[in-house]
Amino acid sequence: MNGRLLRVELKRSAAPWAGVLVLLGSLAVFFLIDGIWWSGTAGWVAQWTPMAMWTRYLLALWWPLVVGVGAVYGLRDSRSRVAELLVTTPRPAWRRAALPAGAMALTLASGFGVLVLVGGVQVALGRTTYTTLGWLPISLVAALGLVAGAVFGMGVARTLPHVLTPPALVVCFLVLTNLLRPAMEGLVPAGRAPNRLVLLSPAVPEPREMLLTLSGAVHVGQTLWLLGLLATGFALLSAVTRRARLLAIVPVLAGAALALPVLPGAPRDTYVVDKAAAAVVCDGPVCATQANRSRLPELALRSKEALSVLHGVLGDTAPHAVREDNRLRALGDDRELSDDVVLVDFDERLFADAKGEALTRALISQGLAPNCHGNNDREGGGSSDVASQSIAVSWALHDPQLRPLTEKGADAYAQKTWADADTAWRKLMAASPDEQRSRILGLRAAAISCAPGDPLLLLAAEASR
Repeated sequence: MNGRLLRVELKRSAAPWAGVLVLLGSLAVFFLIDGIWWSGTAGWVAQWTPMAMWTRYLLALWWPLVVGVGAVYGLRDSRSRVAELLVTTPRPAWRRAALPAGAMALTLASGFGVLVLVGGVQVALGRTTYTTLGWLPISLVAALGLVAGAVFGMGVARTLPHVLTPPALVVCFLVLTNLLRPAMEGLVPAGRAPNRLVLLSPAVPEPREMLLTLSGAVHVGQTLWLLGLLATGFALLSAVTRRARLLAIVPVLAGAALALPVLPGAPRDTYVVDKAAAAVVCDGPVCATQANRSRLPELALRSKEALSVLHGVLGDTAPHAVREDNRLRALGDDRELSDDVVLVDFDERLFADAKGEALTRALISQGLAPNCHGNNDREGGGSSDVASQSIAVSWALHDPQLRPLTEKGADAYAQKTWADADTAWRKLMAASPDEQRSRILGLRAAAISCAPGDPLLLLAAEASR
């Protein structure tokens, strides 16, 4: 393909707008909307793999639109009424097709590449010190999916040159992509359709766990399928006879035939734990994952203070270690708690941005009254848990008055909860030292066993209610 002709095609055609759409549209979503992608350890600029997964998550929108843009581009010759003229030229059809297809592929790959570059720079300048190349196949397959979809749309529009072809393709791909997209509430994302069919779409669900990544079988299978889709699109774009158009279907069928046996049949084989990121790094009795290694020094420093306070309060029954919780958990499931280890989840509101004294108090709260249910941006968490933890920490540190671990909410439920917490605090402080310790131990036992009931009632000695 002549470089000069390619430059002219990029300058005078609508091909660059496809890359601009993907780039500016994605940046607008990420930067102009305060969404869940800015929260937690699986945020789009928190770690390398979530960054790649979040950019690929947007393919649920961009893939159908790119197919439609490609279809509009493929109607250019038909709209100009030069299709029959071009067929009579001595230049091979595949060479005529390579120019617009190459221009479209270049702009889409460049637009998506710049998007990944923007995210990668923010990850590199952020908190994490964990680097990996495991995210690269995720982004490469996404770029291939965009190119394959656009060229397929061009080929279909060249074969069916009708004004309704682009919107029909957009609607079909949009419906199929969203129907096949798996839900992310479970232990690992799982869809309602057979897993192999779900994986024919390059879009992924929103990442919820920073340790989850796509398996190698997914990369290989999707690459085979998308290459077949790309080959069919290019064959349709360059076909000039009915026989050639019929034969153009062969690559996509062959790609599907090769990909389906390779693609995992179960969600648990699709989304796997990144063993390198989940590897444990320890500083004495304090351990964190490799992905959050940058937080280990301060965590170790504050953990020594917290463990000392817990030992003074609980004696021999106090926890003796602090460990980051790296176990997968479905939304709404109970956390697996232990009485001898303080579990730290950096997605929890108490730990997300905690430093210094706030981190020490958060560690003490998890040692005295660990929350059984998740208290993060996706699961909410109970205000009464935070209130009871605040009481336990204030008691352990001999605070003259109740100090909330987090800001009090402004809604009616939060106001009532903290009013009950003030009452429970006064009743706890009015009791004898032995009774105070007994109530705290009761609160801790109930929290670790995930017993139902209001923890504030235990502290106020009103469990009989």
